[in-house]
Amino acid sequence: MQNEYEIKKQMCEIGKRVYNRGMVAANDGNFSVKLNDNEFLCTPTGVSKGFMTPEYICKVDANGNVLQANKGFKPSSEIKMHMRVYKERPDVNAVVHAHPLYATTFAICGIPLTQPIMPEAVIALGCVPIAKYGTPSTEEIPDAVEEYVQSFDAVLLENHGALTYSNTLLNAYHKMESVEFYARLLYQSRMLGEPQEFNQAQIDRLYEIRRQMGLPGKHPANLCPNAKAGKQSCHSCAGSCGTGKDAAAGSTSDADLVASITKKVMAQLGM
Repeated sequence: MQNEYEIKKQMCEIGKRVYNRGMVAANDGNFSVKLNDNEFLCTPTGVSKGFMTPEYICKVDANGNVLQANKGFKPSSEIKMHMRVYKERPDVNAVVHAHPLYATTFAICGIPLTQPIMPEAVIALGCVPIAKYGTPSTEEIPDAVEEYVQSFDAVLLENHGALTYSNTLLNAYHKMESVEFYARLLYQSRMLGEPQEFNQAQIDRLYEIRRQMGLPGKHPANLCPNAKAGKQSCHSCAGSCGTGKDAAAGSTSDADLVASITKKVMAQLGM
């Protein structure tokens, strides 16, 4: 089991990876690690995540109050968002927030990542919905994210960025990489034409593979609110599956959803 100093070093290493991959600019982004039910390590505000050393890392309690921070450092102003995830998902031990270019582009355009175009994305992510815009550092973002936390391990933040969380910091970071790679593939494939999507039978087979692998976290393969209600699982759902508040009321047909998404994309591209 890692001690606190080793976790701090890992947070600094992940910070370098996030920064070097262009997932953040300047002092953007933040991430945290759960030590126990009332102690959490988090990145500080106002510093580049690519240049951190262990003494930069702060410790807070479950309410975001400072337990330990070296002079000149204070916790990220987005710690409220992290704490809401931990509160709603006891299985989560780490949270990563970044502004990856392609994923954030989709978030700015209001387009969720729902098209099933790549086996790895279907198995690892299922789909990535969009939480409505909230003012940074306020309760607006935690409130918006809460709608999706119970059913997804990755969420786009409207006009803001992306949020991923998992049982370890490395896995949470890997999910962020997966979200960005998925978004980039989707963006570039749309430049060449309409992406070729998996059919429902192919999606079902990929979902079964995920179940057999016993992967941790929440996923439409076994937790989709639509599936619970006896409806078709997520994908091409335009991110409407949230917590099931709207799912139970029924949804638009697949053809209408695809037409709606296509129209929106073409409008964004000026076509």
